[in-house]
Amino acid sequence: MDNLIAGKTLTEWKTEHPELETIIRAEEIFWVNPAFSSTVGRVISDELSLADIDDAEQRLRKFAPYIAKAFPETAAAGGLIDSELVPIPAMCKCLDGLYGCEISGRLYLKKDSHLPISGSVKARGGIYEILKTAEEVGMKEGLLKPGDDYIVFDSPEMKELLSGYSIVVGSTGNLGLSIGIMSARLGFRVVVHMSSDAKQWKKDMLRAKGAEVVEHSGDYGLAVASGRREAESDPNSHFVDDENSKTLFLGYAVAAKRLERQLSDMNITVDGDHPLFVYLPCGVGGAPGGITFGLRTVFGDAVHPIFAEPTHSPAMLLGLLTGRHSEVSVNDFGLDNVTAADGLAVGRPSGFVGRTLVKDIAGAYTVSDQELYRLLSILADQENIFLEPSALAGFPGPWHLCRSEAGRDYIRKCDLESKLSQATHIAWATGGGMVPEAIMKAFYNQGRAA
Repeated sequence: MDNLIAGKTLTEWKTEHPELETIIRAEEIFWVNPAFSSTVGRVISDELSLADIDDAEQRLRKFAPYIAKAFPETAAAGGLIDSELVPIPAMCKCLDGLYGCEISGRLYLKKDSHLPISGSVKARGGIYEILKTAEEVGMKEGLLKPGDDYIVFDSPEMKELLSGYSIVVGSTGNLGLSIGIMSARLGFRVVVHMSSDAKQWKKDMLRAKGAEVVEHSGDYGLAVASGRREAESDPNSHFVDDENSKTLFLGYAVAAKRLERQLSDMNITVDGDHPLFVYLPCGVGGAPGGITFGLRTVFGDAVHPIFAEPTHSPAMLLGLLTGRHSEVSVNDFGLDNVTAADGLAVGRPSGFVGRTLVKDIAGAYTVSDQELYRLLSILADQENIFLEPSALAGFPGPWHLCRSEAGRDYIRKCDLESKLSQATHIAWATGGGMVPEAIMKAFYNQGRAA
């Protein structure tokens, strides 16, 4: 007899959702979310709104003078943490040939892979949560008052104060880097619990920056649980909860406001006749979820967010498909959660993200490790841009829309056939800017051999 998975047997789940057969075989699939619906006449979240995104953006602006001083690489941008949006026509042409169909519209790369400070998308949410926590401590202890210049966070007195507080996080790698680097620079004691998937160079970098790294033999879920337990035992400790943090979520959501300005500066129109497709690599869901919340809040029905996951770790896809979100894991369906895409090696999705955005995630697809490596080498050859494997997950998305039956059905259902020539496609690159040269070379060689 089948074991029960969230109240049903595997046979019952497969009968209800035949596409599970493909997912369970760890084969690539494109899935359209039947719950995806218009933003007109409804609020995306009962708890968060555009005002909350604006508040987060304002807080980041207050901290900008401190960021510019503490991290000189941000000085030219005035202490704001953002990335380039670049056209990648050579890559697009190459993938048209590789995948056997030409996409309509223009393809761009959002280079969060090269965000300053920590070189990944996690520099958005992770750093924002640490800054907000520092602000709260400063206000509570009287070293920061309304109207103060936030450059005060570079003072010896503030660093001494923050050294009495701890930051704790569980991570597969990139979130740990952003939390560790920012927390240590502010003066916090910082402990990063890292899963077995985490790359050694990320652990080494964290230790070099002053973070304490606790290594676990288990996966992401174990690292998070261990971090949470540690933080609960200390009243002066703050746990960064990648699965449920609304603060983290809002830090990522600010990206949509900045993208709106970026697109405007580039004279790229986004509206009902000029659709925007955004392809977001997904692990537990915090970063793509926050970005999606921001995108749908800013652009409404004109944007179509699509998540991308490894074939062996399709946690969010399974959560959305079953409707059970964090009640199910990839292991329940016989998948091993083993992938070279370390940032996406998550077995159980965020229930908060899945439930909040069940009507705002257009769909999801999976990509094999072999394909990630192949895309990595192609991008390097065609555009001289180097990413880590997980950051390539967004690239196959546009071609799923034009060559898969599910993708073509989605285009028809949304009445987009006549508008695709005016579409903008953005592959969101999530990491790679800090990968050591020797390791990146090994990634590249593996891709060339794929």
